[in-house]
This record gives sequence, C-alpha cells and structure tokens, in this order.
Amino acid sequence: MPSNKSVSDAPITQFVNCMILRDHKLQREDLWVREGRILDPEKLFFDEQGYADKRVDCGGNIIAPGFIDVQINGGYGIDFSQASEDVSGGISFVGKKILEHGVTSFCPTLVTSPPAVYHKVLPNIKVYNGGPHGAGVLGFHLEGPFISVEKRGAHPEHCLRTFKYGGLQDLMEAYGSLDNVAMVTLAPELAKSQSVVQELCQRGITVSLGHSVANLSQAEEAVQHGASFITHLFNAMLPFHHRDPGIVGLLTSDQIPAGRTVYYGMIADGIHTNPAALRIAHRAHPLGLVLVTDAITAMGLPPGRHTLGQQVIEIQGLHAYVAGTTTLCGSIATMDMCVRHFKHASGCSVEEALEAASLHPAQLLGISNRKGKLDFGSDADLVFLDDALNIQMNPVDRNWPNIDTVTSCDPPSL
Repeated sequence: MPSNKSVSDAPITQFVNCMILRDHKLQREDLWVREGRILDPEKLFFDEQGYADKRVDCGGNIIAPGFIDVQINGGYGIDFSQASEDVSGGISFVGKKILEHGVTSFCPTLVTSPPAVYHKVLPNIKVYNGGPHGAGVLGFHLEGPFISVEKRGAHPEHCLRTFKYGGLQDLMEAYGSLDNVAMVTLAPELAKSQSVVQELCQRGITVSLGHSVANLSQAEEAVQHGASFITHLFNAMLPFHHRDPGIVGLLTSDQIPAGRTVYYGMIADGIHTNPAALRIAHRAHPLGLVLVTDAITAMGLPPGRHTLGQQVIEIQGLHAYVAGTTTLCGSIATMDMCVRHFKHASGCSVEEALEAASLHPAQLLGISNRKGKLDFGSDADLVFLDDALNIQMNPVDRNWPNIDTVTSCDPPSL
C-alpha cells in the first residue's frame, strides 16, 4: 500500500519527459495515472495530498490516446467471420497482437455471411475493456449483408439480403441478436432502408453507409434518419461525379442536420486510396476522417491464400485480392502504418494524424467522454511513439518494455 495520503490505496504512476496530446496539441506535460484512469494532478496534490509511487521517464516520446480501429476483419490467421469453435479465443488473440501497433480498442468486423454464422459468432463476444490481455472490444461492426449487389466487392453475392419488412424483423432474421453490436454498414438505396436506419440508431447502434450505389439524395436521407459514418470512403461506392457526387458528397453536403457530423473511414495503406484522393477528402472534411485498417486474416502472415468470411483470398505483396481476381478485399496494414502513411500522404500535422486514429473514432461511437482523449478522468489507454510515429512502448499492458527508466518515489515533504 502506498505511503501517500491519497484517498485510494492504488499506486499512482507519473509519466515524465514526454509530449502528451491534449486539446488538439502536443504539450510538454507530465501524465498521471491511477487504476486505469488519467488523474488531475492539482486535485491529487491539494485535495488528496497524494504523490506518485512510480515515475516513468519517457525519453522525450509522445504519449497519445490509444488507437481505435472500427473496421478490422481479423489478422494473424484469425478470420472473425468464421464460426470457429473458439470465437472468443480468436478475437482475444488478435486483440493481444494489435496492442503492438497501438490499438487499444477495436470493433471486430464481420463481412457478409450466412445467418448461421452471425447466430453462432455474435453471442460469443461481449464488450470488454482493454488491459494486459489485449485491446478492448467496443462491439461488433456488421458490414453487410444489406448491401448493393453491384458494389458488393469481396462480399459473397449468395449471402446478400434486402429489407422485406423495414425494421427489426429483418435484422433479427439475419443477425439473431443485436446485443454487443456497435455498428452496421448498409446500402441506403435499398427499399425500406430508412426505417431500418432509424431502428438501429434508436438502439444506440452506429449506422454506416457503404457497399452502395446510392446517389447523394439517398445518402442525405439516411443521415437525416441517423446514419453517421461512411465505410471506407471511395471504395465500393459510385465514383464522384460533378452532377451527383453520391455518398462522397456527404463530406460537403449542406443537408446534414445542425450539430451533426458525418464521419468517414479511410484505409490509408497506400493501396486502397490514391494519396491525391486522400488529400481531397482530408482537406474537404478534416474533422470527420477516421483511419481504419480493414485488416483481414492475412495481416501479420506471409503471402499466400487465406480466407475472408466465405471467400478465398490471395496475398500478393501488400495487396489482398479475391483469389483469381483483381478485386481488393481488405488490407494487411496495421494501424500504426496507416497513421504514418496518412501523415506523409496528406501533409497533415502529427496531431491530426493521431486524432484520426483516436479522437475521431471515439466521437463517432459516442465514447469520447472516456476514450480518444487524455483528459482528466479518461481511460488511460495510452500509446507511446517517437517523432516519426513509430510505436515505442506497449500500450495498455503497462509493462512499458522500452521505457528509459522507472523509479520508485519517496514521499515528498508536505
């Protein structure tokens, strides 16, 4: 038990010699953590007469909020869309591995699958916080099966569905349950989709528009009913056209309800989106950009054939294709790679690059009161990086293997 006079017996860690991302700026300040939460040092000193039990020298590195990946299909040989005998074990394994790349929370993503897969997989995973066991699960992202045949990409056509009833019955027939679902991607041009958008939003589930041939008016109507995200912008949707920009037009639409923000996912892996297109999107709507990996089974594995839901995929270099085609089907990029590429390709600031992987996805999911920031009281989901945005310390797992020094602190004179 610490010898300080704090109201809690839990040890307090003080991170020193660091630049922390707070209020959209990197600031040279210490960071104080207790029981997985960020402390207000003034309250600690003056109200509790507390002090640090352990001081960590960060060697001048950056401390940023842990990255949040809202679209990740698997990795390291694990396919989230496969109804394996150990679904939870597979998700936990990927959660442990992605900590190494700065991800402290994620939405396991299921691509279009038969109902039997959803009915088996979804009940097996609960929302949980990150820790030494790995990144936390924020809920599933269900990408399909209510998507466009024309823009299905790597999603199997025989598993696609339309809305017969325009409400909960459609969702239950497909998914079986909406418990622990954080996000659903659907095509807003499908008949009866708007009432489904409304139903999902009323249940606190984020609705994303994607794999779609929707025009701008259809996309705007979906947003007016509650949709707030675009799944991998530019990919699997109509290309931008000056007479009807389609879903892409939401970035500058004047029909977005007051006080609402439309966010959009970008796979900044250097393959899915040309750097010029990435720059156009960022400059048009910088506060809505959310970096996603869209990583698949083969992330972390050598080239060869793997699975993605019901499809066989083939890895050739850094490209992932549906086997025997040139159809892209996810990426093998890690989140820290995407952050670095985004900064390089867009010319954005370090702060903007980091917030696109932390603050913006937290805002999208409505959890920025506790994640995506280093505010007092926020979860201490931390990622440690050098000036080139390379990961330097293991986030969440609080063993911090690459730190310069860790010292115990003697009580100060009060």
